[in-house]
Amino acid sequence: MQAEWIWGLGGGLLIGLGAAVYLLGNGRIMGASGIIGGLVDNSDRSLERLSFLAGVIGMPLLLRPLLSSTPQTHLTSNITVVIIAGLLVGIGTRLANGCTSGHGVCGISRFSQRGIVATIVYIAAGGITLVLFRHMWGLI
Repeated sequence: MQAEWIWGLGGGLLIGLGAAVYLLGNGRIMGASGIIGGLVDNSDRSLERLSFLAGVIGMPLLLRPLLSSTPQTHLTSNITVVIIAGLLVGIGTRLANGCTSGHGVCGISRFSQRGIVATIVYIAAGGITLVLFRHMWGLI
């Protein structure tokens, strides 16, 4: 059995732990798009939001020396596709009032109907996108 699954498990555990600490620490739900969105549009530049962003960026850099090898990804080398995908994700999180960390991790764990529906839509949209872009159009 290949050991790459451990990266996904570890990442999921860290996101869940971060969500729990964020909720227990300040009584608010951790939604990465809302936290980062408040920094981007200057609506809330609090130390809490800046600390969260510093942790998201800094923790992989701190853990890098502990890794024996770099995990393999299947990210396309087509930078145009990467930029378009990033913009679509940003637009989608604004339309859905949250991202997968907010709806998927925090919403489902609270049995939020909106979170469950949003997560189902995210997964379906991701599957459809993969079929279209990889298997039908050969872009990724």
